[in-house]
Amino acid sequence: MDSTAKVRLASSADAEELSRLNQEFNGGVTRPAAKIREHLNINRNELIAVAEMNGRIVGFGCGQCYSSFCYDEPYGEITELYVEEAARRQGMAMALIACLEENFRQCGVKSIKVLTGSSNTAAISTYEQCSYVKDDEQLLVKSLGD
Repeated sequence: MDSTAKVRLASSADAEELSRLNQEFNGGVTRPAAKIREHLNINRNELIAVAEMNGRIVGFGCGQCYSSFCYDEPYGEITELYVEEAARRQGMAMALIACLEENFRQCGVKSIKVLTGSSNTAAISTYEQCSYVKDDEQLLVKSLGD
């Protein structure tokens, strides 16, 4: 990773840049910065990490910490990971993953899940480089409509 790059947990001051990056990544209706600020202040189960290069936010990663009476320990899930095209191949994604993992550890998480498209070879390779392994679980989805 470039020496002018750093990764940290997001703050409400990052809302505008998170809105921009989320739009690049997910498309659809733009998430207003005000809603992102509100979310950052109230959702204690979500971790949001940002990657900065030369003082500009160029990527983000999100993770959720889940607890259940069914399990002794909470588990984590990395739900989003995005780095701008110009900042890729510089270790930013791996640094975002490491930041999320360290914060998961602080929450008592010992196991992390990741869901990504089976054809997203770049993402799969990045996660595998971070010691994630494929398992045999199947994803089933149902839309509940409006």
